[in-house]
Parts: sequence; C-alpha cells; structure tokens
Amino acid sequence: MKIWVDADACPVVIKDILFKAANRTQTSITFVANHWLTIPPSPFLDFLQVGQGFDVADNEIVKRLTAGDLVITSDIPLADEVITKGGLALSPRGEAFTTENIKPKLNMRDFMETMRSSGVQTGGPPPLNQTDRQAFANQLDRWLRKR
Repeated sequence: MKIWVDADACPVVIKDILFKAANRTQTSITFVANHWLTIPPSPFLDFLQVGQGFDVADNEIVKRLTAGDLVITSDIPLADEVITKGGLALSPRGEAFTTENIKPKLNMRDFMETMRSSGVQTGGPPPLNQTDRQAFANQLDRWLRKR
C-alpha cells in the first residue's frame, strides 16, 4: 500500500509531517503536482510532475491508485473517485472521507459552488491550525499502524 498526495494545494506543514512519516515507517509516498516541488532525498519519497490543466494531477492519482492506497487531498470530487476505486482519502485537516460522508460533502460543495457563481461571497476555509495538524497526524498514524 502506498500514499498519494494531491500536492498542488497541500499545506507545507502537512508535507513535512508526511516526509517524516515516510522515513519513520518506510512507507512509499508520491507527491503529484503540476508545478515543481522540492522533496527531501529519501528512498520512500517520490515526486511526479504532471502537465498543466484542470484535474490533471487528480486524474493521474486516480489512474495509478490501487485499492487500499491512501490519498491526501482536500478535493472532494477526487476523494469520491478514490473511494469509488477502493482507496482511502484523508484531508489535510485530518478528516477521513468515507462512503458514508462523501456524497453529502459533494452535494454541499456543489451547492456552495452554485452560490458563488450567483455572486454570493462565501469565503474560504479557515487557516490550518494546530488542532487540524494534530488531527491529520493522528489519522495518518492510524492508517500507518493498520497497514
């Protein structure tokens, strides 16, 4: 089993947690992005740069993913595809996307997109805080222990 990271929007602090976890547990992690990303030298870390374009990185992750792999993403449509393919998805805030919660999240995302496109100012998510980082690290550790 392997970890895939939707790295274009992944916060630096989460990447740092993943760098350390890869080496500590000897787990293979691939960071996928359409812009250059520097990763520390490690036999457990890989970087895959994909072409520019909407969902190019997401599509590459789904293409290479196998059942049981973990994907780190805040992209709800990507998380839905991951779950459909038998993978697990975890947000950088430590929220596990599941078969039970992904459809309501997709519906809310679509509703908010409709609101934004009609001119309603909805704002974005709050900045990542220490509680979010701890929740992510705890969820990641749970997955690593299970494998």
